[in-house]
Amino acid sequence: MEEPMYIKIHNQIKRDIEEHVYNVGDRIPAERQLAVEFGVSRMTLRQAIKTLEDEGILERRLGSGTYVASRKVQEKMSGIMSFTEIMQANGQLPSSKLISYKVGQPSLSEKERLGLDEESRILRMERIRYADQVPICHEVVTIPYQLVEGLSKSDISTHLYETLSKNGYEVGQVTEHISAAIANENDAKLLEVKKGEALITRRQVTELSTGKPFEYTRARYVAERFEFTFSK
Repeated sequence: MEEPMYIKIHNQIKRDIEEHVYNVGDRIPAERQLAVEFGVSRMTLRQAIKTLEDEGILERRLGSGTYVASRKVQEKMSGIMSFTEIMQANGQLPSSKLISYKVGQPSLSEKERLGLDEESRILRMERIRYADQVPICHEVVTIPYQLVEGLSKSDISTHLYETLSKNGYEVGQVTEHISAAIANENDAKLLEVKKGEALITRRQVTELSTGKPFEYTRARYVAERFEFTFSK
């Protein structure tokens, strides 16, 4: 199965950063220029750039352009966050809208985060999470397909951890990276906010009790509708 063009572009830009074609703090070429160089539409190019932004590799600066993200100070925090459990604890009704659900080849970032080899396939699902029917976050979740092959789409997309537990897997450690962002046009449409509104971005890798990573999540939360609380 051939990987999507936006993944190929994502991988090439990531390689360019790793090989110091672009360094931390550098502004990358404009979308129009990159689209011409890669021979793709602006929409395809924008999807690749957004994926790199969601992974914390690139950052968009309003009115200035897109830059290679600087390394940020990180604070280790403990606790596995379940969106459903948080909403229920707050007396709110959680729900989800599945936007896409596809099996394919992993990007370089997905391979690295999940410890996958060249032959591995992944399940990548994109969804909007709601509290009392109000959109709270847009997330993209990547899971090694071998782990969930044979499980139902409904079980995976609505209660993954519970489904894994029933199949003999135990969820272990989680590593999260939290940072700030602003809503772009796509965020505004999906999350029903204004362009430029404050967002919170979260990148999370969750492991099984064996230490094997099984879930890589990139999420963008509406800042005024959600807050993170961590215990140490």
